[in-house]
Amino acid sequence: MQVTEEDGGRLNAFAREPRMEVMEAGEARGANSKVLLIGGALLVILMMAVAVGIS
Repeated sequence: MQVTEEDGGRLNAFAREPRMEVMEAGEARGANSKVLLIGGALLVILMMAVAVGIS
């Protein structure tokens, strides 16, 4: 943590920010985004099937 001293002697702590990562256009963060999208769609379909089954 970075600590600075303000006027009057008060201390102020700031969190350390992570380094910036520059990504090129069209560069994916990884295959995880597709897996999350498919998993989310399957979860929604499953929840709809459960709701229809209950009613």
